[in-house]
Amino acid sequence: MKIVAVEAIPFAIPYAKPLTFASGEVRTADHVLVRVHTDEGLTGTAEAPPRPYTYGETQESIIAVIGRIFAPQILGLTALERETVHACLDRTVGNPTAKAALDMALWDILGQAAGMPVSGLLGGYTDRMRVSHMVGFAPAGEMVAEAERIRDTHGITTFKVKVGRQPYREDVVACRALREALGADVELYIDGNRGWSASDSARALHEMADLGLTFAEELCPADDVLGRRWLVARSPVPFIADESATRAAEVTRELLGGSATAISIKTARTGFTASQRVLHQCEGLGVEVVMGNQIDSQIGTLCSVAFGAAHRASAQHAGELSNYLGMTDDLLTEPLTIENGTLHIREGAGLGIDIDPAKLARYRQDR
Repeated sequence: MKIVAVEAIPFAIPYAKPLTFASGEVRTADHVLVRVHTDEGLTGTAEAPPRPYTYGETQESIIAVIGRIFAPQILGLTALERETVHACLDRTVGNPTAKAALDMALWDILGQAAGMPVSGLLGGYTDRMRVSHMVGFAPAGEMVAEAERIRDTHGITTFKVKVGRQPYREDVVACRALREALGADVELYIDGNRGWSASDSARALHEMADLGLTFAEELCPADDVLGRRWLVARSPVPFIADESATRAAEVTRELLGGSATAISIKTARTGFTASQRVLHQCEGLGVEVVMGNQIDSQIGTLCSVAFGAAHRASAQHAGELSNYLGMTDDLLTEPLTIENGTLHIREGAGLGIDIDPAKLARYRQDR
């Protein structure tokens, strides 16, 4: 299973409605399809979603680092030599989604070679996950209407509400409207994408104390070291580190420094190998995890549910697996289906990513 070729193919698919949040806005899924080919005819597939406002990567930088730096270093290695591959990738600082996509593509190859689903190789805890849906910035009435539509259409009963607007009261009003419209049985948690100050965050959490929030995530910047520790010590709900904890060392820093009490795992930025390290680290410390979303397409969503369903700890909470619903199309031959609020892993060998060649030809950006 020697690696003989690596492809990084840019594609762009518009969103029917932009997703807006404190650190940016996404109107188009301008991602990179990553394919790793072996001498035995197996091809591993994943995607890298650039998020320049979070990690500094762009579609162009992902293509360049894979083509010019990563591919020449890993050609000739086998899919089993994952530690050697990561030793090569880690010589280059940053570029998390490019590295993650290569890692997941190698796991896809291993699953195909073994004739097993990747989720089974990773742990095989269950074959499905409950789904959480992210609700972006909009007037409160529109946010309620979106949540009700998603609940009624797909059976989803967990919602992650984007907050972080100024003034913060606009977000409090929206969260209160969601709770009143959806009822007590629906799970709500908030994500500030670093948009508030520590004092505004504390004030908002106090005003929402009666809403039964499950989590609060990245309400203020990680660089506000003392303010964040002050906030987390007073938070009435577990505080999730996301953008501030993109690798194992950062997870250690955030947890031991008192800047977080839970961790978001995103396979789009840590692949499967590093995500397992983070997960096991959290298990050892008794810290809860949630499966996050990098505004992935269905390709990335398949990777997220494969990992999340594989482990008991990551399957405990609903995973953020539904944002592909806002895209006008996708590259998969067989689209994903969310039923009764759950999403299943794909049966069969590997990750089950089957790319429609006509759709890829339509949406790729390099031809």
